[in-house]
Amino acid sequence: MRSVSWWVLCSSLCAPVLLVGGWAVSEQLQGPGYDSATTTISVLAANGAAGYWVMTSALVALGACHVVTACGLRPAAPFGRAALAGGGLSAMLLALFPAPSSGGSFAHGVVVAVGFSLLALWPVLAVRRGRAARYGPGAVGGPRVAPPPWGLRPGPSVTAAALMWLGGAWFLLALFVLDTAGAAERVLTFAQSFWPLVVVLSCVRMREDRMREDRFGGGGGGGGGGGRADG
Repeated sequence: MRSVSWWVLCSSLCAPVLLVGGWAVSEQLQGPGYDSATTTISVLAANGAAGYWVMTSALVALGACHVVTACGLRPAAPFGRAALAGGGLSAMLLALFPAPSSGGSFAHGVVVAVGFSLLALWPVLAVRRGRAARYGPGAVGGPRVAPPPWGLRPGPSVTAAALMWLGGAWFLLALFVLDTAGAAERVLTFAQSFWPLVVVLSCVRMREDRMREDRFGGGGGGGGGGGRADG
């Protein structure tokens, strides 16, 4: 299983920080009239908003982070990486299709829907199955199945995707019925920006565990081989 580079860890870590930092600063610029519980993030990046440039820049940077992470997340399946990159590009496209100062925008809604769908699908599309490998304690008995990183296993990935889709349903309910769209959107977008970091950290942890196995298990395997030769 291939590992991830340090810059992938940096990009995945920056994504949620940029998102939360962007809306926090934009809310302050927007003033006390802005209610984060009932009003969506799109309002902060709408034409004419006080924090337009801050929130728009944060969304573009967030999207760029997702694209960079997708490019370097080699342990993930190709379709999952493509979906993550597509979600990042959708976030960047919001700069070209911002929400209007009043009313709705079909183009903005389409970009948001596509971006959400891709980011909710990528955990499942990125799943990897275990591969036969010759290393560690199992090397003496022949190849053993090496499990993928935790964040790329079916159980956690399907659970994450399911929670994101439930979050999307909650957002629609909050938008049209409950009048708490701002809170629902923040929980959902943060979760989608945070999951790539979870996956990357699991890849880093897997790499460290295997390096430890190679260091301590390899010597044991060599000793066992020497014992059989003497007999």
